[in-house]
Amino acid sequence: MRRIALALTLCLSPLTTQAGGLGEMTPAEKDAFRAEVRQYLLENPEVIIEAMDVLQSRKADAQQQADVDLLHSNADAIFKDPASWVGGNPNGSVTIVEFMDYRCGYCRKAYSEVEDLVKTDGDIRFVVKEFPILGDDSLISSKFAIAVRMLHGDEAYKTAHDALIALRGAPDAETLGRLATEMGYDAAEVTAKMESPDVMAVIQANHALAGALNITGTPTFVIDTQMLRGYVPEADMQQIVNQARAG
Repeated sequence: MRRIALALTLCLSPLTTQAGGLGEMTPAEKDAFRAEVRQYLLENPEVIIEAMDVLQSRKADAQQQADVDLLHSNADAIFKDPASWVGGNPNGSVTIVEFMDYRCGYCRKAYSEVEDLVKTDGDIRFVVKEFPILGDDSLISSKFAIAVRMLHGDEAYKTAHDALIALRGAPDAETLGRLATEMGYDAAEVTAKMESPDVMAVIQANHALAGALNITGTPTFVIDTQMLRGYVPEADMQQIVNQARAG
């Protein structure tokens, strides 16, 4: 068995020809080794699956560690950015950060579940990162939400955020103007603020942060030292929160 394991290592790793291994064998010995390995794999094909499982596990571990390092080096921008809205319990023992896009179907699917999780748990600090990546409608929606927050505060932002998540039509000027009016604000003022450099600066900063964290899609969640790329069911997210809380 040890000889077979060695043969597997030698035949499956091209680097061995550069550092001994097959490079030290005669042509006849190489052929014998390869024939032995081939026969072993034909008789035990499950070995290949086991090897692939080990490889995937090592890759996953490496990715997780890379994520931990990225989160640590960007912690202030992720968790303490004053330009990002904070909801839930501001003093919660666990923080969930969501990079989201209003036109993202999975963000909309996650929305009610995250809302329920934050409400029922009661000990979660929730941070929203405006990360529009799905075209002009996404960008316009984020600019509206950020402008409302800058002009009228966090409570107004939450109202705008909820309305934009639920919006099924296009966020055109008429629709957003009507929304601003329904919220009790001057639509022209909000529209003007949307085009201000400080609103765009928030979006650009979020894009730069996402690039640093290798985030390319929405939703992406950060919980403690874990990065969750994509939709996560509420029950699974609660379990991750519990684990983060337990340390």
